[in-house]
Amino acid sequence: MITGDTILLALMLVTLINFARYLTALRSLIYIMREAHPLLYQQVDGNGFFTTHGNVTKQFRLFHYLKSKEYHHHHDTVFTGKCDRVRELFILLVALVGVTLLGAFML
Repeated sequence: MITGDTILLALMLVTLINFARYLTALRSLIYIMREAHPLLYQQVDGNGFFTTHGNVTKQFRLFHYLKSKEYHHHHDTVFTGKCDRVRELFILLVALVGVTLLGAFML
């Protein structure tokens, strides 16, 4: 019989793995953005994105850029593909965190 603790542990493990996938995809997007879209790279504070002194309002600029799918007008297919991947992984991560929290409070 599978206990609630085992299910919760499995959910947390899957969420952590997907969080790592999201962070690596975001890091590679910012690296690609340096060449493909230099203006956006400056707007989202590309050099300081993952630092402790990074500007949060500039980081939200990337969130809104991906949320509104502004990248569909870009000419570089690698960049648009990476943006799609980061967007999908973010949606998956938010859903997994929601399910994990719901499971933690219900079990």
